[in-house]
Amino acid sequence: MPHRYYTGEKVEMKIDGQVHELPVVVGTEGEKAIDIRTLRASTGYITLDSGYANTGSCISNITYLDGEKGILSYRGYDIADLAENCTFVEVAYLLDHGSLPTRDELSQFSQMLNDFAMIHEDMLRFFDGYPPKSPPMAILSSMVNSLCSFYPEMTDNPLENIDKMSARLLSKVRTIAAFSYKKSMGHPLVYPRHDLSYCANFLNMMFDSPVKPYEVNHKVVAALNKLLILHGDHEQNCSTSTVRMVGSARVNLYASVSAGISALWGPLHGGANEAVMEMLESIHQGGGNFRQFVERAKDPKDPFRLVGFGHRVYKTFDPRCRIIKQACDEVLDDLKVVDPLLDIAKELEEVALKDDYFIERSLYPNVDFYSGIIYRAIGIPTNMFTVMFALGRLPGWIAHWKEMWDDPAWRISRPRQIYVGPLSRPFVPMDQRGL
Repeated sequence: MPHRYYTGEKVEMKIDGQVHELPVVVGTEGEKAIDIRTLRASTGYITLDSGYANTGSCISNITYLDGEKGILSYRGYDIADLAENCTFVEVAYLLDHGSLPTRDELSQFSQMLNDFAMIHEDMLRFFDGYPPKSPPMAILSSMVNSLCSFYPEMTDNPLENIDKMSARLLSKVRTIAAFSYKKSMGHPLVYPRHDLSYCANFLNMMFDSPVKPYEVNHKVVAALNKLLILHGDHEQNCSTSTVRMVGSARVNLYASVSAGISALWGPLHGGANEAVMEMLESIHQGGGNFRQFVERAKDPKDPFRLVGFGHRVYKTFDPRCRIIKQACDEVLDDLKVVDPLLDIAKELEEVALKDDYFIERSLYPNVDFYSGIIYRAIGIPTNMFTVMFALGRLPGWIAHWKEMWDDPAWRISRPRQIYVGPLSRPFVPMDQRGL
């Protein structure tokens, strides 16, 4: 570990009458952590932290998040500046290379994305093997895992080919996602085009048709760029921690990302924007009386909760929401979509931003709330929402896998546990059991 993170500050812990000193690690933004890596060896004790909510699993220079102040930055750049001034490809380069690209670097990176946009034709047979109603996230996870069979450069020195692998993964996941949607609809596949940008290319592969050519809407493309940027990374969340944990066993990038996709699939993680639409649908089917649901959410005796409001980490307004709310308003205004679910969403948003109950508890509409609205407005089906999340989070997963693999202090992830099962019991032969 770099010496500069240690300031000489120590904390004392008294165990069984003995005082043990543990060093303090200080991050560049002033965050402090107690280094307990020698705790078990010196005391025989371990720590218990369910869900690792108070545990730093690594030292990272990728993303900074302050939930109390509502701060999010990638590689030192404020998320608002990146979303306002960059494309998703630029931010992907930033996350995976550590700096914003020059014009030449961006051109070369974009060319690599174009070169790797196709998937091996033999992989198309895999799509045919899935039942028509297969969950898109299941398809995405398994298809990504299969990439190592078609592109085996990772088997030697992974870091030697990491730039190529990053571009290959970023480009092919976009194609796999669009193809999985087309297959589920029974529509002919639309291959990537070299004359379209990353996001425009994805939308064209999703919605172009022989009977109705897709017209690229620049406001929709701009909104999708922002959505993917805002989802690019978010510190040590469940899926990112999964990528790091799986990768710590020296598993290749494709398999590690496949595991991250599976973790993201959970309704408490990446599936939250899908849950927002399901909630709006239930309100609509119940007559559209959203105020009744608002009152239920306020009732401490009622288990009902409004999905898409508040955030586990942010104790104030999520900095991503100001950006995505503006993009949401622009898309809805431009497309002039008539949709009762979106009408209900706008009503709920207005209540949450003005009602003291929500304001006092910082239950503001979060990024999942707005992203679901935008995706629905531009025609992306609900079961593809989490796939879109994965597409945005991919650069962050790659960056963390690379950082973990290149860490001189690397160790395989191996948490401990507190055993609370039965004490030692004598073995009972089969013919004596139950007597």
